[in-house]
Amino acid sequence: MNTVDKISSYIEALRPILYIPTFDFNSFDNIIKELSSKSKIYEFNEGLGYVNFETKNQETAYTLEEFLNLFLTEQTQPIYLVLKDVHNLIDNHKIISLLKSIALKTIYEDNYYVTIFIVATKLNIPTELEKLITVYDTPLPNRAKIIETINDFSQSMKITIDTHLVNELALSLKGFSKFEIIQILNFAYQKSGTVEKKDTQLILEEKEQIIKKSGMIEILNFKEGINDIGGLDNLKKWLYNKSKIFNNLESALEFGVETPSGMLIVGMPGCGKSLTAKATARLFNVPLLRLDIGKLLGKYVGESEENMRRAIGMAEAVSPCVLWIDEIEKAFAGAGDAGGNEVTTRLFGYFLTWMQEKKSSVFVVATSNDISNLPPEFLRKGRFDEIFFVDFPNDEERKNIIELHLKKRKKWNKNIDTIKLLKETQGYSGADIEAVIKDTIEKAFINEWKEIRTKNILDELADTKPMSVSLKDKIESLKTTLDKLDVNNASKNDNL
Repeated sequence: MNTVDKISSYIEALRPILYIPTFDFNSFDNIIKELSSKSKIYEFNEGLGYVNFETKNQETAYTLEEFLNLFLTEQTQPIYLVLKDVHNLIDNHKIISLLKSIALKTIYEDNYYVTIFIVATKLNIPTELEKLITVYDTPLPNRAKIIETINDFSQSMKITIDTHLVNELALSLKGFSKFEIIQILNFAYQKSGTVEKKDTQLILEEKEQIIKKSGMIEILNFKEGINDIGGLDNLKKWLYNKSKIFNNLESALEFGVETPSGMLIVGMPGCGKSLTAKATARLFNVPLLRLDIGKLLGKYVGESEENMRRAIGMAEAVSPCVLWIDEIEKAFAGAGDAGGNEVTTRLFGYFLTWMQEKKSSVFVVATSNDISNLPPEFLRKGRFDEIFFVDFPNDEERKNIIELHLKKRKKWNKNIDTIKLLKETQGYSGADIEAVIKDTIEKAFINEWKEIRTKNILDELADTKPMSVSLKDKIESLKTTLDKLDVNNASKNDNL
């Protein structure tokens, strides 16, 4: 069902208030024109008051209260009230009362036909109006519509865009509205007089702008790559295979390969989960976005869900990308339980549905220190492509980690006895080992040592309490939980 038919069905079902969260008012006006063959349209906006819907010229400088009062009398002919950018006005108790009066008259009175459209860039639904408002998200153009828009643009500008490039651009432009797509194509055309492959970088820059302005998702800049991970060979091998798909996404899709969905990485702090998220984005050659679900929580009914919808929409706009959700257990712990938070449960449900049904090239990397409080349906096959457990590094991995951090700081030498260090670092996390190396090098600088020796590192180890000791009970609890699940070990099991 297309947008016009869907909204028309809502009107016929006497849904009195339709809330359309969008910034593209022009596209919405076109939808209203298609609907309004028998209806008169009255438009209001916060800046001008009552304006002519066709010309956008001011008619009368009414307040919203004065404007709504005009329509409380009998209305025997269908009327559409289009209220634009009034999200900051509808918390007023008088405005709530007027909107409720008009809505209830539409539902219950025979000679009263008024449908209210609230068109705004921000969703704000007062609790008193929650049951009377229907939220309609204007769908973003699909791949076919994007290709149609690109082809229409090329014809209007009398330029030729290769079919292969059109398909590539359509993939990059997914997540933008038609208005935004045309703006980007115009920008590319103004720069070079055509649209070229290099303009995919322009699209990425536009997507980064959207993210920076939103404040909901953070786009990260980092230097770490897959070679900065010491160990986790099973996980790295799996990622290398997935990278072949992401680095050749269009060819993979044409071949029939499904877009990778994501992975959940479980383990203690300091064992490389965050580093893996960064390395994944570097390996896939795509942007890394971090989502803090705590930032999505709002004070109004439906605001948190709307923030989640917008955040996911932005991730899809930037796709292909990696979306990193750190410590996901803090966001969704207890969701679905009888005593669980209602907002958290709704957010979890939305996220779960998106993960199950998403077709976009957003690769989710969820990291967790403790999954025992996560709802079991979150761990079901089909949500993530794979679930990995990152344990404390084995002998070979600890050797690699020690050498990696010493070489990274140009302090590796042949006199360092790695085997002796391995015996003393049993149960140490990668972060524990890195901290020991950093502290040793700091002392070497202060004391003017000519080189780092095995004893220097051993002395620092003696003063360090590893995470396996400080978090012993938590580790045992996590492993008990993981024994009941189908989870892959991120590392090889063999030691030196």
